[in-house]
Amino acid sequence: MYTAENWPIGANMLSFGSTTSDGTPTLEASSSVWASQLRQVKELGVDQIDPTDAWLPLAKLSDERLEEFRQVLDGEGLTLASISMTRNSVVDVENGEANLRDALRFIEIAPSFDVSVVNTGFMQATTEAQNKAIWFWLEDGHHDDPALRELAIERIRELGDAAQAQGIQVSLEMYEDTYVGTADEAVSFVTDVDHQVVGLNPDVGNLVRLHREVEPWQDIFEKVLPHSNFWHIKNYTRDFDPATGAYSSAPMPLKYGYINYRKVIRRALELGYSGPFCCEHYGSDSLGVIAENVQYIRQVLRSALA
Repeated sequence: MYTAENWPIGANMLSFGSTTSDGTPTLEASSSVWASQLRQVKELGVDQIDPTDAWLPLAKLSDERLEEFRQVLDGEGLTLASISMTRNSVVDVENGEANLRDALRFIEIAPSFDVSVVNTGFMQATTEAQNKAIWFWLEDGHHDDPALRELAIERIRELGDAAQAQGIQVSLEMYEDTYVGTADEAVSFVTDVDHQVVGLNPDVGNLVRLHREVEPWQDIFEKVLPHSNFWHIKNYTRDFDPATGAYSSAPMPLKYGYINYRKVIRRALELGYSGPFCCEHYGSDSLGVIAENVQYIRQVLRSALA
């Protein structure tokens, strides 16, 4: 069991994007660029990250460049708390098999970074309308095809087998309109996968930001936390005007938003949660907010574990 001080809590590197300021893909950037971005995290008092393939897809690095990344990480005094795949579904009609190979590669390399969980999900690339919106979640995006659900189960089981052989776990990120898009759908899917190292990522922030009716967050967490083994954690405001039917939402630091994370984290621990956290935030100084959120989680853990 972890303590509040050594619990794996990583900063998601998504805020740096997938390209450098001159348009070079981060994948092809020099190690000095990686080091500069990692240093910004360390300077904020955070010593763990989730590299996420939306920043630097480790699965696509050659062995030589992977070792280069490892050296940069060591040089900046950082470690990995987790590894996440973003918008690279294993049942994407065009790229599903390639994404499956990447997921297997992530699982293969994860133990060498002392990573205990690889996160994946079924969300896919944002649409043109989403890319033009102030916040991408305000426009309708990808919807999973029910006809591919059995294939999804089969491929997640394959990832589970690979992860079990490596002594790690796989987590499935909750995301609207996917096979794990609601609490009931998520529990049903992971139950049908029926693999002891496959669990859920209760990223309920993905749901409460939507401008549509959503199950109360307390009810969602009560259903999914018993199945959770990793946690993308973020918060939003959420409001609804019954007179007009209008919703509003906006990203917020963990302790100020709609979800009471002090309550939820304590409940998660009661239910046996022992997985890593990965802090995310959109808009504003997202990295600065993430750093505050890391410290907030540690304070909650100190209180809960005392």
